[in-house]
Amino acid sequence: MSVITSVRTADIRFPTSADLDGSDAMNPDPDYSAAYVVISTDSGDELEGHAFAFTIGRGNDVQVMAIEAVAQCVLGRDVEALLADMGATWSLLNSDSQLRWLGPEKGVIHMAAGAVINALWDLKAKRAGLPLWQLLSRLSPEEIADLIDFRYLTDALTRSEAVEILTRAVPSRGQREEALLVDGYPAYTTSPGWLGYSDEKLARLCAEAIAEGYPQIKLKVGSNVDDDRRRLAIAREVCGDGFPLAIDANQRWDVDTAIEWITALEEFDLAWVEEPTSPDDVLGHAAIARGVHPIRIATGEHAHNRVMFKQFIQAGGMHVVQIDAARVGGVNENIAIILLAAKYGLPICPHAGGVGLCEAVQHLAMFDFVAVSGDATGRMIEYVDHLHEHFVSPTRVVRGRYLAPMSPGASTEMRASTLHQYAWRELRVATTEG
Repeated sequence: MSVITSVRTADIRFPTSADLDGSDAMNPDPDYSAAYVVISTDSGDELEGHAFAFTIGRGNDVQVMAIEAVAQCVLGRDVEALLADMGATWSLLNSDSQLRWLGPEKGVIHMAAGAVINALWDLKAKRAGLPLWQLLSRLSPEEIADLIDFRYLTDALTRSEAVEILTRAVPSRGQREEALLVDGYPAYTTSPGWLGYSDEKLARLCAEAIAEGYPQIKLKVGSNVDDDRRRLAIAREVCGDGFPLAIDANQRWDVDTAIEWITALEEFDLAWVEEPTSPDDVLGHAAIARGVHPIRIATGEHAHNRVMFKQFIQAGGMHVVQIDAARVGGVNENIAIILLAAKYGLPICPHAGGVGLCEAVQHLAMFDFVAVSGDATGRMIEYVDHLHEHFVSPTRVVRGRYLAPMSPGASTEMRASTLHQYAWRELRVATTEG
């Protein structure tokens, strides 16, 4: 038996606000940051589990402290037992009677639980010698279903329905895994569309994105409708008619304003509109969806948990399901959301772009393709080309497609030099020795 002997945390921040990378209508000066966690054991194999919660600067230290609080639930425990039953481990992290009061299952505590469970998945995949997407895709339908907490979901998705969906995909898993290794997985890019960029930079980056093979571009909108019309006209001229252009309002509008604003932009043939209003407003999203039909509504990157995804889907306020690897309670809860989307026939198009999010979420989208939906039609992962060099196994995108990662683990391990160079505060360590 081996035990978890230490949990190290770090407050990592990158000065992305200097060039307005990541700028949008609600976040004009983000500094992409990671509340980082490393789980170590006394197994003697020197393997560690690495993960993070994503923030955009101030408050990252609060997220670090939340991770430290949640990590106490696993410190000193039998690591083989934790990794053998990751469904039970997820429940352990989300059922602490005192920590749960700070959520429940939302906010920094839930994101902290996601970071800890994701670090354990990274460790489990490294021990198996497999990339996470492949490890998950090779589990049996029953083993995958065992990862999910079906509480609050059974009016929309039962365990037996989940097993049935997963079982249907089993006979052709091998074919899709082979196709993924050959062809990769579709990506779309947000890199041209940050709100702080000049018109000239927007046009140049749109042209570069098309030349690089991306099948869709997304622009940030929401500060000024005339500016949005001008910028979309530039993008449409560069990209041509019929090329998919999506927009992202980053929660900027009230419901009625959203309907008016989107209507004013509909001539640009929008692929989808992302987060048009508060990410908590299920009924507001549904009203907007009705008001701008047939334009699709995409949301989910700020949805707290599986219950919110269930409600968005049931209410008709979510046509494109945007999971985030670091927002909900980690891999387990994202699998529940992927299965909800599969039952209701909705595409998974993950949110990414922030530091490490492309690296982490590619595994979930590829698992969906191989073991759940069995389809990549109309599905794609967001991609932003910055900060990948800070990861041991960085995302690789070629001709607008994510190449399947093959290094063991979840691709969430940062380079030691990065942890040293971009640490906001001194590394903190909790051990079994106190």
